[in-house]
Amino acid sequence: MTTSPTAREAGTFYHRAWYGASVADFLKSELTDVLGVLSLRNEFDLTQTQRNAWTEEVRVLQEQLVGLNGALFLEFTIPRMGRRIDAALIVGSILFVIEFKVGEVDFDRASIEQVWDYALDLKNFHQGSHAVAIVPILVATLASPQKFTLVSDADRVYQPVSVNNDGLRSVIDAGLATIRSQSIDSNIWAASTYQPTPTIVEAARALYSRHSVEAIARFDAGAKNLRSTSSRIEELVELARREKQKIICLVTGVPGAGKTLVGLNVATRRGRARREDHAVFLSGNGPLVDVLREALTRDEVQRKKDVGVAVKKGRVAESVKAFIQNVHHFRDDALATQAPPIEHVVIFDEAQRAWNLQKTASFMQRKKGRPGFSQSEPEFLVSCMDRHKDWCVVVCLVGGGQEINTGEAGVGAWLEAIQSSLPSWRVYLSDRVVGSEYASDSAMAAIKGREHVYLESDLHLNVSMRSFRAENLSSFVKALLDCEGPAARDALSSMKDRYPVRVTRDLNKAKEWIRARARGSERFGLVASSKAQRLKPHALDVRVHIDPVHWFLNDRNDTRSSYYLEDAATEFQVQGLELDWVCVTWDGDLRYADGGWSFHDFRGSKWVNIANRDNRNYLRNAYRVLLTRARQGMVIFVPPGDALDPTRAGRIYDPTFDYLVKLGIQTV
Repeated sequence: MTTSPTAREAGTFYHRAWYGASVADFLKSELTDVLGVLSLRNEFDLTQTQRNAWTEEVRVLQEQLVGLNGALFLEFTIPRMGRRIDAALIVGSILFVIEFKVGEVDFDRASIEQVWDYALDLKNFHQGSHAVAIVPILVATLASPQKFTLVSDADRVYQPVSVNNDGLRSVIDAGLATIRSQSIDSNIWAASTYQPTPTIVEAARALYSRHSVEAIARFDAGAKNLRSTSSRIEELVELARREKQKIICLVTGVPGAGKTLVGLNVATRRGRARREDHAVFLSGNGPLVDVLREALTRDEVQRKKDVGVAVKKGRVAESVKAFIQNVHHFRDDALATQAPPIEHVVIFDEAQRAWNLQKTASFMQRKKGRPGFSQSEPEFLVSCMDRHKDWCVVVCLVGGGQEINTGEAGVGAWLEAIQSSLPSWRVYLSDRVVGSEYASDSAMAAIKGREHVYLESDLHLNVSMRSFRAENLSSFVKALLDCEGPAARDALSSMKDRYPVRVTRDLNKAKEWIRARARGSERFGLVASSKAQRLKPHALDVRVHIDPVHWFLNDRNDTRSSYYLEDAATEFQVQGLELDWVCVTWDGDLRYADGGWSFHDFRGSKWVNIANRDNRNYLRNAYRVLLTRARQGMVIFVPPGDALDPTRAGRIYDPTFDYLVKLGIQTV
């Protein structure tokens, strides 16, 4: 870089940074020129507060960077987080990530975590930053002078350094004096691809703030079908609208593959489109709906406050509700009228959890005063969309092996609903829907002879993106639960360098393990099966209600948050959501015995065998959910047992622990 970019160049080559230039050209630039480029890229009205902050940042940088050779990028966009880095400075072999707190005298924890998060995000998701040393620096402009030490973690992301204005250069000089590596080519770095893997909360925030799915998800060779699936659904919506057809589309995927992300993408794109394209994202997963709604509401309120717009949280929350709805509320509205829904496109998340005929009929009689109700939930929901005279699209997002509660119908009920009463609908199915884990063989056999049934590979998401460190996590968990030892060992071996899995008999050691690995605001927590009734001696009682909104969204200072490691969330509270680090607490409800699993329920004062096949599957799937919640690593706690307590005898827990160790899981 030898020339300062024009405004047009700042919007093209430096597509992630609002301003980019060599340090030499930046030092020669007038303040008004730099502010002009930044203002041009600002999508909101420029407030005086923001202008003053930029003015002070530019002044400090022009004072502190004198004599350095390198490149400077201001307002570098991190779409996964919906934030921008104040300054990214490349000098020699080091990337300095700088966050300014103009006018501040203290270094608060949230700000330290913020700049650390930026550094970790670049390390994990920005191709040009994978192999470089990254030093995050927090500058509180009016703080007192601070002593500092440069401490690196194994991935060469240094722990955050906090300084005032005058201390910035000292950190840069210390880094240049001690960190040795190959120099960074700033042109290559600036043009490098950004391939994020957002959590579902991050994805919802980014999509709702009008980022595209392409901007927030990686599309490397292993995960490219996320884009293909999104595009194919868009094509089917356009086909239905253009040719006045009614279409149902079943999308399958392994846990964490991005099914919900695909659905949210469709909902956000169509939710703001013309009236006839109106779409809504529906889920029967109450905790997921509550967490996403609250996250979007908080984010939108903060975004407006940041640009000086006064807004009431309740009003923002109402607009969010129109975008994400509980499927049961949608159902109840449809019961009250025979008119078609306002939406022409509906996305049913976790469609395999819709209720079967027996559960739906029971609910309708007990809660709605409608005895003799003759439709399963899938059949009723599809019939509601069939009220449209012209066209509509139903998108079912289906996870295999994730039915976790009595009365969940699985994929077959959707196919049966179409086959039995809606012969004119076109059916587009993932080619994997015939797999055993989707439990739809009989329904598939019935629908095969029907016209306009299409099997498509683009409607299956086969790579887990929940863990950007271990794409084989879902394969490992499946093999573990299927008691396929060699396959589980192979999958675990492929993850060992990037996704640590540990097992322990000491809960305190488990807590220490995840606390020690979480950096920045990386979220961690305890999870347990809803049938884990004998963890109470370890101060874990799954019968105690937790609020998923507080557990997933609140910070370290809130005792209700996951960070406190006091309350364990169950499969019902975490399905569809994720954390960075997880401690899975494994009770005596699911036990390894004689080469397979033994299934138990705790009733009264003793464990009893679960005989019902469906209930056994629900329990196994509960552990499938728990074991696939972590993005970066997990530790499994198997209680040590108590010889004086027959409900917690060693024979209940020891075989499970031994089985996990034999799979190659290291102990803590």
